Amino acid sequence: MDASAPTTAAPAVAESVRWRDVVSGYVGLTKPRIIELLLVTTVPAMFLAAGGVPPLLLVLATMVGGCFAAASANVFNCVLDRDIDERMRRTRRRPLPRHTVGPRAATVFGVVLGIAATLWLGLFVNWLSAALALGANAFYVFVYTIWLKRRTSQNIVWGGIAGCFPPLIGWTAVTGSVGLAPFILFAIVFFWTPPHTWALAFRYREDYAAAEVPMLPVVMAAPAVAVRILVYSVLTVATSLALWPVAGTGWLYPTVAVLAGAALLWESWQLLRRATAGLLGSELRPMRLFHWSNSYLALIFVAAAVDPLLR
Repeated sequence: MDASAPTTAAPAVAESVRWRDVVSGYVGLTKPRIIELLLVTTVPAMFLAAGGVPPLLLVLATMVGGCFAAASANVFNCVLDRDIDERMRRTRRRPLPRHTVGPRAATVFGVVLGIAATLWLGLFVNWLSAALALGANAFYVFVYTIWLKRRTSQNIVWGGIAGCFPPLIGWTAVTGSVGLAPFILFAIVFFWTPPHTWALAFRYREDYAAAEVPMLPVVMAAPAVAVRILVYSVLTVATSLALWPVAGTGWLYPTVAVLAGAALLWESWQLLRRATAGLLGSELRPMRLFHWSNSYLALIFVAAAVDPLLR
């Protein structure tokens, strides 16, 4: 047996592992789980706008362009927040803190994705959808990440507007114009974002404090934050019900909106009850609300998509 075989094979294995890490790092920069959530609000808006099943090629083209646009914004966020990510346990294994990908390479990657998203949506969907996607990208990077995130506890309230654009993009992809119904979908996501994010911030309060990010649970007592979560949850449910008469949905959407909304309000109320009882940390159980809020948004938008198919 050739004694040199193991020494020649080892570098090849190391090179394979290294390239896999780099590819995984670039994928990680795009935050795929956030992109999934954005698509959940884009595609159902297309079904509602079409009053049924929209052209499948149009759906595919919008999804691809939307993925590129969201990925670009997330990459820029990772580049600009790499100092924060290094100090937070939740994010310190992201590609930039681990030095899997360098800041310059990541920036180029984000620019390429942003250009690709704009051109793809403009050429294969329409230029209005492309402009909305570009505007959402710019808002997330310049308004939320650079301006608001490190300066105010209201960062996620106004910075979260960037995440409200996907329903508008989906609607305009089908109709080529905007209307009241997609703005109600926009508003649902707007009011839903603070309870969803503040629940997560409760869980990682020490992380945000260590990184000097003034998330509301860092700068305000738990009961006061829980009150605001309940208020925004009420506004979310009320706004979701406003879609029923405006979009002229059938029985499915309002039924789901009422039942899912009742569950969201219950979880918000329970969080407030635990907070006013003086419970802190894991005893507060904020992730119950966080996980349910994800399910709530998916149920609401899926119901909006399926409802036209039943008429």
